Amino acid sequence: MPAVHLFQQSYSYRYHYLHQPGFDVFSFLEIAAADGFTGVSINANGANYRQLSGTGEAHFRAVRQRLQDLKLRCDLETSDTAPQHMETLLQVGQALGIEQLRTYMRHGGSVAETIAHTIADLKTVARLAEQAGIRVLLENHEDFTGPELATILAAVDSPWVAALYDYGNSMMVGEQPLTALEAIQPFVRSAHLKDHVCIDAAQTPDGELWVMGVPIGSGFLPIIDITRRLVAGGLDRLIMSSVWGYHAPIRDRRGDGTVGQGAFAFASTPFDPVDRPLGVDALAKSDPAQLVAQELEAVRRGQNWLRQALAAAGITVIPRG
Repeated sequence: MPAVHLFQQSYSYRYHYLHQPGFDVFSFLEIAAADGFTGVSINANGANYRQLSGTGEAHFRAVRQRLQDLKLRCDLETSDTAPQHMETLLQVGQALGIEQLRTYMRHGGSVAETIAHTIADLKTVARLAEQAGIRVLLENHEDFTGPELATILAAVDSPWVAALYDYGNSMMVGEQPLTALEAIQPFVRSAHLKDHVCIDAAQTPDGELWVMGVPIGSGFLPIIDITRRLVAGGLDRLIMSSVWGYHAPIRDRRGDGTVGQGAFAFASTPFDPVDRPLGVDALAKSDPAQLVAQELEAVRRGQNWLRQALAAAGITVIPRG
């Protein structure tokens, strides 16, 4: 029977970080351990290293010690493929004792130009990653189709640069998730497991079509089909990425998806405030404590569904300890 480690992503608790006084990386680690995860993936993207909650060497040592005390494995997440940025984050990763560092590109220009710039960056980053002993993972982050990402990684051609497959991000370039997976699966070393629905423009506050994050198991992504394929391909970890309340437009419809069908199916009304969280932006202003409570409910629903669904699919979740 195939077995996987479940990691929890700090982004799953982004509203806790923003709106619950005192919530920090140590709070997140305690929750992840209590919920039975064997690892965490911490977002260190932005000011104060965001959900890592600090930038100093003493802070890194304290986080590393707590990871060891709780017996949690750790990956780190950032954005930008620029070698100088990546060298700094690899140094942070060494201080924390991480295994893998996820990133995505932030170049502008045509698709061809962004592909060329990303290849050039990652050829340099590959040497830095090898020196640090940390694998770098390029995510399909709302910018490249699966074949485009595969082209980049084949050109870089390094065991120190691989892919993080996101279950839903291909939707933002109009690509079916299974199409993206088929293209990049040989390169995949980690995955963001999430769930999405589409919300018709007539139903959204801004009048735009949304791809929206919902509790895992309540959307239309083929989660178990994707997971079976990943595990069959040898993947040993899944990162639970509860992107509840996140929404983004379909930026480019160059992929093979059809809005309203399959993973792109529209959610039906009436909308439950947790299962279909259209009001998170307004709630953040009017009642942030309620927003935090709803986020926690969404995470709990997703965790319960995921563990039950994996068991039913014959996939063993490796226990803590």
